[in-house]
Amino acid sequence: MSDLLVIAAYAAAGAAVVGLLGAAALRLLRNRSLALSLAVVVAVAVCAMLAGTLSVAWAMFLSEHDLGVVTTVCAIAAAVSLGVALLLGRTVVAGSRALTAAARAFGDGDAFAAPAGAPTAELAELGRELAATSAKLEASRERERALETSRRELVAWISHDLRTPLAGLRAMTEALEDGIAEDPGRYHRQIRAEVDRLSGMVGDLFELSRIQAGVLPLSPSRMSVYDLVGDAIAGADPLAAEHGVRLVGERVERIPVEVDGREMTRVLANLLTNAIHRTPADGTVAVSALRDTASGAVVVSVTDGCGGIPAADLPRVFDTGWRGSGARTPPAGAGLGLAIVRGIVEAHHGRADVRNVPGGCRFEVVLPPATPLPGGL
Repeated sequence: MSDLLVIAAYAAAGAAVVGLLGAAALRLLRNRSLALSLAVVVAVAVCAMLAGTLSVAWAMFLSEHDLGVVTTVCAIAAAVSLGVALLLGRTVVAGSRALTAAARAFGDGDAFAAPAGAPTAELAELGRELAATSAKLEASRERERALETSRRELVAWISHDLRTPLAGLRAMTEALEDGIAEDPGRYHRQIRAEVDRLSGMVGDLFELSRIQAGVLPLSPSRMSVYDLVGDAIAGADPLAAEHGVRLVGERVERIPVEVDGREMTRVLANLLTNAIHRTPADGTVAVSALRDTASGAVVVSVTDGCGGIPAADLPRVFDTGWRGSGARTPPAGAGLGLAIVRGIVEAHHGRADVRNVPGGCRFEVVLPPATPLPGGL
């Protein structure tokens, strides 16, 4: 047993010395090539084995021939191991450089394309993560471009919609100042109507800015969606009668919701106003409010007779400033009504959707179910 302990001690001492030298070498080479670090690791492992073996051989006083054989075998094994390590290191370094080049192109704005045949699982995983990040950044760029397009459209429409009424106001005020207005009372009424419309546009812009800044103040309270829909229909009835459009409530259930009544009334008013303006005379605008049996959510829908929206335009209906081929907002509006609808609904943790139906389109507002009252009510 004592011989074995002596042999173990010699082997451990020789390997420990080489290991310490290898650790120092790795520390000095930590900022150098990966291939060099791999070669050092393999060299340390092989030399530690060689040092332990030779220490034991010398301690055992082997013959010169036997010691030479052991030394030769260990040297050949060390040389082969180092060669394999260098070959492996070059392969890993080549894969790393390919990944670096792809990441550099990615940083310059191109889409990331992971190199094929990554030499290690870690590099392959890194390539997949970079590809996923590239896809997320591309989606972010697309959203940024869409927002920029919406902003430009909004500025263009606002400029147009402000120029026309302001020119009319100026002409009417000049006519009143010069005393050439045949019916001053009519001019005063027109000026009041234009000012009210401009005030509404400014109010919409202010509301949208609060929504986009995430500072829209909400005061949710428990109420019945039946009452919300009833109030919205009553408020839109005069406009529907003026346009010869029938406004009906279909399957409006008495479902409780927790919403800000004022803001949700504005959502329904905007949807009904859009639907009435886009439905021809003698058409019908139908409102329904049902509970989704699968999720328990409350679905309020407004169906019009606009004839449908082009499929290519459906994803942009709720974008700020978007109007499409035919304005989805009232004449001379700023294209903000549906953007405000989406912003208010999302502030209530819901969503707003639109889809085509036979003869028109259907806007849906999906709201989360109200929290059950104590006692299961």
